[in-house]
Amino acid sequence: MKYLLVIGDGMADDPVPALGGRTPIQAASIPTIDRMAARGIVGSVVNCPPPLPAGSETAILSILGCDPRRYFTGRSPMEAAASGVELVPGDAAFRCNLVALEDGDMPYAQKRILSHSAGSIDGPSAMETTAALLGDERFAAALRAAKMEIHRFPVFRQIAVQHDSDLEGVRFTPPHDHLGEAIGPLLPAGNERAAVFADLMELAHEILDHHPVTEKRRMAGKLPANGIWFWAEGTAIQLPGFREQYGLDGAVVSAVPLCHGIGVLRGLEMVEVEGATGELDTNFPGKLEATWDKLQQYDFVCLHLEAPDECTHNGDLPGKLQAIEWLDSKLVSPLLERLEAAGLDHRVLVLSDHKTLTATRGHFGGPVPFLLYDSRVDTGRGGVYDEDSGLEGPFVENGCDLLDYLFEKRAL
Repeated sequence: MKYLLVIGDGMADDPVPALGGRTPIQAASIPTIDRMAARGIVGSVVNCPPPLPAGSETAILSILGCDPRRYFTGRSPMEAAASGVELVPGDAAFRCNLVALEDGDMPYAQKRILSHSAGSIDGPSAMETTAALLGDERFAAALRAAKMEIHRFPVFRQIAVQHDSDLEGVRFTPPHDHLGEAIGPLLPAGNERAAVFADLMELAHEILDHHPVTEKRRMAGKLPANGIWFWAEGTAIQLPGFREQYGLDGAVVSAVPLCHGIGVLRGLEMVEVEGATGELDTNFPGKLEATWDKLQQYDFVCLHLEAPDECTHNGDLPGKLQAIEWLDSKLVSPLLERLEAAGLDHRVLVLSDHKTLTATRGHFGGPVPFLLYDSRVDTGRGGVYDEDSGLEGPFVENGCDLLDYLFEKRAL
């Protein structure tokens, strides 16, 4: 038996007026997923239990079988694990996004967040921007004084580590949940220890805002990478072994360090695909071949697609629809065709980790629809895969139970 877990990040949504009151999943053409839904079971699940963050850091931890109420210590330690950044006791990790802040001569605190990803900055530009920032002696000195270091990566997602850290009472805010808002109320706050992070962010903006690398982006018609944003704080994490829990080895195919990090901490193989960007331009053929290859090696593979989430954050509704349709046509459909042609029995779990709302461009942690399909069984249910169908089907209160259903340790 082959087990395939497919996560369409943030593809679930609320009804969208521009789509005639339909959700993007309802408006998208997903014939293969709907065929599976007609033969399988569609229900709803909560992957982000309150009061934990409504985001992938909570949801994918749940989906991969770990109760976030027990294991969640923050997003960045999981991303650090995938990036080879080792944490020792007393260390805290942070996501350090490259962001686009509003242009103008207004005070820093009045500037709005235009993009949590600096306009989906490309790899070379990200490396050039971080080199300019870390090469500035004022910023380097401020980092040393804060006992911090920033690890550079060719994406908008950088990783920061603070040694001898004390985060108690310090409040950080996810930038993607506050696009278009003034940053003043969103800066690190809560006590006097928050000032070091807010000061570093303001200094980074001062250095980058009119730096030649930033002006080059503006001249090219791109959003500036003129700021950094600390968030997703957390301390070192240990997760139980996947084999010990389920009796299986496996792999995670994703463009996102968070997914890889959770997999690594669980003992799953991290599969990186050249050209996998986490955006709509990701390497779909490469992800397909990587997933198929790992299905030959293992009985379990997790395939994660970030594009629906990023398109929603970017306010790109047509892109979100396209991402959902390509999840079906470029990934799920050919994988099922190959499994069927090879005569391999298979069970497939398809779901969104959380909602990403077109209305707000932010995350929402309510129930999301899941689809459980078994190639050996026709439930005769009929119907389609979408949010409404999910609410009409079985309800799973804890997302960390989903793999028990996939692996037939429990029955719906």
